[in-house]
Amino acid sequence: MSGLDDLRREVLEANLELVRRGLVVSSFGNASGIDRAAGLVVIKPSGVAYDQLTPATLVVTDLEGHVVEGALRPSSDLPTHIALYRAFPSVGGVAHTHSRHATAWAQAGREIPCLGTTHADCFPGPVPVTEPMTAAEIRAAYEWNTGQVIVRRFASLNPAHVPAVLVNGHAPFCWGASASAAAHTAVLLEEIAALAALTVALNPGVEPIPAVLRDKHFKRKHGPEAYYGQT
Repeated sequence: MSGLDDLRREVLEANLELVRRGLVVSSFGNASGIDRAAGLVVIKPSGVAYDQLTPATLVVTDLEGHVVEGALRPSSDLPTHIALYRAFPSVGGVAHTHSRHATAWAQAGREIPCLGTTHADCFPGPVPVTEPMTAAEIRAAYEWNTGQVIVRRFASLNPAHVPAVLVNGHAPFCWGASASAAAHTAVLLEEIAALAALTVALNPGVEPIPAVLRDKHFKRKHGPEAYYGQT
Protein backbone atom coordinates (compact mmCIF):
# COMPACT_ATOMS: atom_id res chain seq x y z
CA MET A 1 0.00 0.00 0.00
CA SER A 2 1.19 3.52 -0.78
CA GLY A 3 1.30 6.43 1.61
CA LEU A 4 -1.61 7.96 -0.31
CA ASP A 5 -3.66 4.79 0.24
CA ASP A 6 -2.98 5.05 3.97
CA LEU A 7 -4.00 8.72 3.92
CA ARG A 8 -7.24 7.86 2.12
CA ARG A 9 -8.12 5.35 4.82
CA GLU A 10 -7.28 7.77 7.61
CA VAL A 11 -9.34 10.56 6.06
CA LEU A 12 -12.28 8.21 5.57
CA GLU A 13 -12.08 7.17 9.22
CA ALA A 14 -11.90 10.83 10.32
CA ASN A 15 -15.05 11.66 8.35
CA LEU A 16 -16.87 8.66 9.78
CA GLU A 17 -15.78 9.62 13.31
CA LEU A 18 -17.56 12.95 12.88
CA VAL A 19 -20.74 11.00 12.10
CA ARG A 20 -20.33 8.56 14.98
CA ARG A 21 -19.90 11.45 17.40
CA GLY A 22 -23.02 13.22 16.13
CA LEU A 23 -21.10 16.26 14.89
CA VAL A 24 -22.57 16.29 11.38
CA VAL A 25 -26.02 15.84 9.88
CA SER A 26 -26.93 14.93 6.31
CA SER A 27 -23.83 15.53 4.17
CA PHE A 28 -22.72 18.61 6.14
CA GLY A 29 -19.12 18.82 7.26
CA ASN A 30 -15.89 17.34 5.97
CA ALA A 31 -12.45 16.18 6.98
CA SER A 32 -9.23 16.17 5.02
CA GLY A 33 -5.60 15.19 5.38
CA ILE A 34 -2.41 16.24 3.64
CA ASP A 35 0.66 14.42 2.40
CA ARG A 36 3.19 17.21 2.86
CA ALA A 37 5.97 15.46 0.95
CA ALA A 38 3.76 14.95 -2.10
CA GLY A 39 1.84 18.20 -1.73
CA LEU A 40 -1.48 16.34 -2.01
CA VAL A 41 -4.73 16.72 -0.08
CA VAL A 42 -7.34 13.99 0.41
CA ILE A 43 -10.84 15.28 1.15
CA LYS A 44 -14.47 14.20 1.25
CA PRO A 45 -16.40 14.66 -2.03
CA SER A 46 -19.05 17.38 -2.14
CA GLY A 47 -22.57 16.48 -1.07
CA VAL A 48 -21.99 12.73 -0.80
CA ALA A 49 -23.71 10.96 2.09
CA TYR A 50 -21.30 9.58 4.67
CA ASP A 51 -22.66 6.04 4.37
CA GLN A 52 -21.63 6.09 0.71
CA LEU A 53 -18.00 7.00 1.38
CA THR A 54 -15.15 4.61 0.64
CA PRO A 55 -11.43 5.27 0.26
CA ALA A 56 -11.96 5.28 -3.51
CA THR A 57 -14.69 7.93 -3.43
CA LEU A 58 -12.45 10.44 -1.66
CA VAL A 59 -10.89 13.11 -3.84
CA VAL A 60 -7.17 13.88 -4.13
CA THR A 61 -6.10 17.41 -5.06
CA ASP A 62 -2.94 19.45 -5.15
CA LEU A 63 -2.41 22.61 -3.11
CA GLU A 64 -3.83 24.67 -5.96
CA GLY A 65 -7.13 22.80 -5.71
CA HIS A 66 -6.70 20.83 -8.94
CA VAL A 67 -8.11 17.30 -8.81
CA VAL A 68 -5.36 14.70 -9.16
CA GLU A 69 -7.39 11.56 -8.46
CA GLY A 70 -11.10 10.90 -8.13
CA ALA A 71 -14.22 10.99 -10.26
CA LEU A 72 -16.22 13.25 -7.94
CA ARG A 73 -16.02 16.95 -7.14
CA PRO A 74 -14.16 17.73 -3.90
CA SER A 75 -15.88 19.36 -0.96
CA SER A 76 -16.87 22.94 -1.63
CA ASP A 77 -14.86 23.82 1.49
CA LEU A 78 -11.63 22.61 -0.13
CA PRO A 79 -10.25 26.17 -0.62
CA THR A 80 -10.62 26.80 3.12
CA HIS A 81 -8.72 23.61 3.93
CA ILE A 82 -6.00 24.55 1.44
CA ALA A 83 -5.69 28.03 2.93
CA LEU A 84 -5.09 26.48 6.34
CA TYR A 85 -2.56 23.97 5.01
CA ARG A 86 -0.65 26.75 3.29
CA ALA A 87 -0.66 29.07 6.30
CA PHE A 88 -0.08 26.52 9.08
CA PRO A 89 2.80 24.13 8.18
CA SER A 90 2.29 22.04 11.33
CA VAL A 91 -1.26 21.09 10.34
CA GLY A 92 -1.73 17.60 8.89
CA GLY A 93 -5.52 17.38 8.96
CA VAL A 94 -8.57 19.65 9.01
CA ALA A 95 -12.13 18.91 10.14
CA HIS A 96 -15.14 21.16 9.56
CA THR A 97 -18.46 20.49 11.25
CA HIS A 98 -21.72 22.25 12.00
CA SER A 99 -21.91 20.65 15.44
CA ARG A 100 -24.74 22.11 17.49
CA HIS A 101 -23.11 23.91 20.39
CA ALA A 102 -19.91 25.07 18.70
CA THR A 103 -21.95 26.39 15.78
CA ALA A 104 -24.27 28.24 18.17
CA TRP A 105 -21.28 30.12 19.58
CA ALA A 106 -20.13 30.89 16.02
CA GLN A 107 -23.59 32.14 15.07
CA ALA A 108 -23.61 34.34 18.16
CA GLY A 109 -20.24 35.77 17.09
CA ARG A 110 -18.79 34.87 20.50
CA GLU A 111 -15.56 33.21 21.44
CA ILE A 112 -15.87 30.33 23.88
CA PRO A 113 -14.43 31.55 27.20
CA CYS A 114 -12.31 29.26 29.33
CA LEU A 115 -14.74 28.71 32.20
CA GLY A 116 -13.29 25.52 33.66
CA THR A 117 -10.49 23.01 33.69
CA THR A 118 -12.11 20.75 31.07
CA HIS A 119 -11.64 23.60 28.61
CA ALA A 120 -8.13 24.33 29.88
CA ASP A 121 -7.11 20.70 29.36
CA CYS A 122 -7.58 21.30 25.64
CA PHE A 123 -7.07 25.01 24.94
CA PRO A 124 -4.78 27.55 26.65
CA GLY A 125 -7.48 30.24 26.55
CA PRO A 126 -10.70 31.08 24.77
CA VAL A 127 -11.59 29.40 21.49
CA PRO A 128 -11.33 32.37 19.10
CA VAL A 129 -13.99 33.63 16.75
CA THR A 130 -13.20 35.41 13.48
CA GLU A 131 -14.36 38.82 12.41
CA PRO A 132 -17.46 38.82 10.20
CA MET A 133 -16.62 38.45 6.53
CA THR A 134 -17.19 41.48 4.33
CA ALA A 135 -19.70 41.49 1.50
CA ALA A 136 -16.84 41.55 -1.00
CA GLU A 137 -15.20 38.51 0.64
CA ILE A 138 -18.48 36.61 0.54
CA ARG A 139 -19.29 37.43 -3.09
CA ALA A 140 -15.87 36.54 -4.50
CA ALA A 141 -13.88 33.36 -3.65
CA TYR A 142 -16.03 32.80 -0.56
CA GLU A 143 -14.43 29.57 0.63
CA TRP A 144 -10.88 30.82 0.05
CA ASN A 145 -11.70 34.03 1.91
CA THR A 146 -13.13 31.99 4.77
CA GLY A 147 -9.65 30.56 5.14
CA GLN A 148 -8.14 34.03 5.01
CA VAL A 149 -10.29 35.40 7.86
CA ILE A 150 -9.15 32.41 9.92
CA VAL A 151 -5.50 33.07 9.06
CA ARG A 152 -5.87 36.73 9.98
CA ARG A 153 -7.40 35.79 13.32
CA PHE A 154 -4.32 33.70 14.06
CA ALA A 155 -1.84 36.49 13.39
CA SER A 156 -0.97 36.47 17.10
CA LEU A 157 -2.05 32.93 17.98
CA ASN A 158 -0.19 29.63 17.70
CA PRO A 159 -2.30 27.17 15.66
CA ALA A 160 -0.43 24.27 17.27
CA HIS A 161 -1.71 25.34 20.71
CA VAL A 162 -5.13 26.61 19.58
CA PRO A 163 -6.31 23.96 17.09
CA ALA A 164 -9.78 25.34 16.38
CA VAL A 165 -11.64 28.48 15.42
CA LEU A 166 -15.24 29.62 15.12
CA VAL A 167 -16.00 31.32 11.81
CA ASN A 168 -18.36 34.16 12.63
CA GLY A 169 -21.92 33.33 11.58
CA HIS A 170 -20.81 30.00 10.15
CA ALA A 171 -19.34 27.10 12.14
CA PRO A 172 -16.09 25.66 13.52
CA PHE A 173 -12.96 24.52 11.74
CA CYS A 174 -10.57 22.28 13.66
CA TRP A 175 -7.15 20.87 12.86
CA GLY A 176 -4.31 18.75 14.13
CA ALA A 177 -1.21 16.83 13.16
CA SER A 178 -3.37 14.35 11.21
CA ALA A 179 -6.92 13.92 9.97
CA SER A 180 -7.72 11.74 12.98
CA ALA A 181 -6.31 14.38 15.33
CA ALA A 182 -8.45 17.04 13.65
CA ALA A 183 -11.58 14.92 14.15
CA HIS A 184 -10.62 14.41 17.80
CA THR A 185 -10.29 18.17 18.23
CA ALA A 186 -13.79 18.59 16.79
CA VAL A 187 -15.13 16.15 19.41
CA LEU A 188 -13.42 18.03 22.25
CA LEU A 189 -14.54 21.41 20.92
CA GLU A 190 -18.20 20.39 20.87
CA GLU A 191 -18.00 19.16 24.48
CA ILE A 192 -16.35 22.40 25.58
CA ALA A 193 -18.93 24.47 23.70
CA ALA A 194 -21.80 22.55 25.32
CA LEU A 195 -20.35 22.95 28.81
CA ALA A 196 -19.79 26.67 28.27
CA ALA A 197 -23.35 27.19 27.04
CA LEU A 198 -24.76 25.39 30.08
CA THR A 199 -22.47 27.30 32.44
CA VAL A 200 -23.46 30.68 31.02
CA ALA A 201 -27.14 29.71 31.23
CA LEU A 202 -26.75 28.79 34.91
CA ASN A 203 -24.63 31.81 35.77
CA PRO A 204 -24.75 34.62 33.17
CA GLY A 205 -22.14 36.57 35.11
CA VAL A 206 -19.58 33.75 35.26
CA GLU A 207 -15.94 34.77 34.76
CA PRO A 208 -13.12 32.75 33.16
CA ILE A 209 -11.09 30.66 35.57
CA PRO A 210 -7.88 32.24 36.91
CA ALA A 211 -4.91 32.17 34.55
CA VAL A 212 -2.82 30.16 37.00
CA LEU A 213 -5.39 27.35 37.05
CA ARG A 214 -5.92 27.54 33.28
CA ASP A 215 -2.19 27.38 32.56
CA LYS A 216 -1.61 24.54 35.02
CA HIS A 217 -4.18 22.34 33.34
CA PHE A 218 -3.02 23.13 29.82
CA LYS A 219 0.69 22.72 30.51
CA ARG A 220 0.33 19.44 32.37
CA LYS A 221 -0.96 17.93 29.09
CA HIS A 222 0.87 20.01 26.48
CA GLY A 223 4.43 21.15 25.90
CA PRO A 224 7.75 20.42 27.58
CA GLU A 225 6.30 20.56 31.10
CA ALA A 226 3.60 17.95 30.40
CA TYR A 227 3.35 15.05 32.84
CA TYR A 228 -0.17 13.73 32.17
CA GLY A 229 -0.42 10.18 30.83
CA GLN A 230 2.33 7.62 30.24
CA THR A 231 5.78 8.16 28.80
